[in-house]
Amino acid sequence: MKYVILIHSNPQPWGHPTGDFIPELQSLPEEAREKLSAAFESILEELSANGELLGGQALADPATSRLYRWEAGEPVVTDGPYSEAKEHLAGFFLIDVESQERAEEVVRSFSGPGETVELRPVATY
Repeated sequence: MKYVILIHSNPQPWGHPTGDFIPELQSLPEEAREKLSAAFESILEELSANGELLGGQALADPATSRLYRWEAGEPVVTDGPYSEAKEHLAGFFLIDVESQERAEEVVRSFSGPGETVELRPVATY
């Protein structure tokens, strides 16, 4: 089963890894930050080693995005980001795992203070 893990974040300034720029994470004791980082690196290594990680990518600052909408029968282009929300899509990972339970196990290591992580099945038609 394929899933996409979407990382929503609001680092200020925008940068990756996002945790380096998020006050909620930076306010944790160094030992706690190191533990979270180690858990994330460990799950990435595990996913890579067993072929479950299909890919992923960090995304640039939302302010650099361009939006394409259809208005009055014509495409209209505007500067991004999409909304005034504080959190924006910071990056994604594509995984292929045996079950939803495995996907949920994996995504726990992707979430951290100040971020929202979305797990969404990939549509199959």
